[in-house]
Amino acid sequence: MTRFPEGFLWGGATAANQMEGGFHEGNKGLNIADVLPGGKERLTILKRPGFTFEIDKEKYSYPNHEAIDFYHRYQEDIALFAEMGFKVFRMSIAWTRIFPNGTELEPNEEGLAFYDRVFDELHKHGIEPVVTISHYEMPLNLVKQYGGWRSRKLVTFFERYAQVIFNRYQKKVKYWMTFNEINGALHFPIMSMGFSIENEETKHQDIFQAFHHQFVASALAVKACREIIPDAQIGCMILFAPVYSYDCHPDNVMYALEEERLFNFFCGDVQVRGEYPAFIQRYFKKHNIALEVEEGDLDIIKEHTVDYIGLSYYMSQTQMLDKTGADVAPGNLLEGVKNPFLKASDWGWEIDPTGLRISLNKLYDRYQVPLFIVENGLGAYDTVEEDGSIHDDYRMDYLRSHIEAMAEAVEDGVELMGYTSWGCIDLVSASTGEFSKRYGFIYVDKHDDGSGTLERKKKDSFFWYKKVIESNGIDLG
Repeated sequence: MTRFPEGFLWGGATAANQMEGGFHEGNKGLNIADVLPGGKERLTILKRPGFTFEIDKEKYSYPNHEAIDFYHRYQEDIALFAEMGFKVFRMSIAWTRIFPNGTELEPNEEGLAFYDRVFDELHKHGIEPVVTISHYEMPLNLVKQYGGWRSRKLVTFFERYAQVIFNRYQKKVKYWMTFNEINGALHFPIMSMGFSIENEETKHQDIFQAFHHQFVASALAVKACREIIPDAQIGCMILFAPVYSYDCHPDNVMYALEEERLFNFFCGDVQVRGEYPAFIQRYFKKHNIALEVEEGDLDIIKEHTVDYIGLSYYMSQTQMLDKTGADVAPGNLLEGVKNPFLKASDWGWEIDPTGLRISLNKLYDRYQVPLFIVENGLGAYDTVEEDGSIHDDYRMDYLRSHIEAMAEAVEDGVELMGYTSWGCIDLVSASTGEFSKRYGFIYVDKHDDGSGTLERKKKDSFFWYKKVIESNGIDLG
């Protein structure tokens, strides 16, 4: 009796810039995350005109600099992951540990050696790494010198970086993904594309030209991966949030469809089907977008599509054509309106496990390739009791309902590879730069003011998730 296929890839997910720390060690260069201020106003600060990508410790704190110090504590943390029974650990490589400025011809050996040690430690415990090549940690030099992914030159730099890590880790990494949450740039390009929107007139042109460069770079990485590691699997990664119409008014239904296609399917269509979808041409015309496409680009994209789709799922979104006077969903980066049938997290993210089942069915119906849930979790405030215990029933309830939805999707016929819960160990929040927004099964004694011992503690959910993995999803408690 089983809920999930044999060999289902249970595990946890993190990102280098949110957990490693050691931002100046091992000849690592500065990346974009290193200059992002901490605190709830992070995204607001980044949107202010004239924001410069500089470290100003008199004005801001920078929690990513130390994060949870995985750089020095990876052995301890991996042992805890193994105790839970992880089959896989989704992580990212910090681009600037390998190429500090992004432009070098030769890689940084200290950075390469660090990930050798991490991968060896994972394999010692029987855990397969799942590696994201670029996860919100673009070299800062590429932002300042070239304007991020608006520049075609980044395709060459990224291809070189990908080839180096494929060659170095070809016997150590079987699962890869190219760009984390690539479609998220539609709403916030600064993290993944390396530029903020300063000119509304050129906004759409800039974003979609950057997308094109990323699509070419991703396809070239897929090509290199298959040549260097023929038995590897390499996927794309999409932030998926199913779009509901607020009501059955045809205008709202049509608007929701347009939002769904643009946000959820555009990047997947290019990276999985290998071509720009028909619907995007009308969007280009509406926004006066004229892509600069070099000869051979479309062939590269067509010939080197991904093996699977990795996705993050946190919430659905509800949309209506005219939001005037509507009750907007707070904390929802996707700018939707409140869904009256859903509750929300402490940060206003609406909780919708059925939306996960809907998402998996929509994706599989459209693409017919394996799916891999590589992020899903609940950011919440945790309390450490006097005896050191952390009772996080709310987290277990959230994950239980979403794992149930996954099982239903598998029964629906969806080919699901695995599940890695986001922030399996507490880390720095990408959207707010906080430690208090905790996702993990493992508590880390680090706080928003920078204080803390970095001691690790097992939450109640640690033992619960261990049972889930041991039973392959049967024993959800």
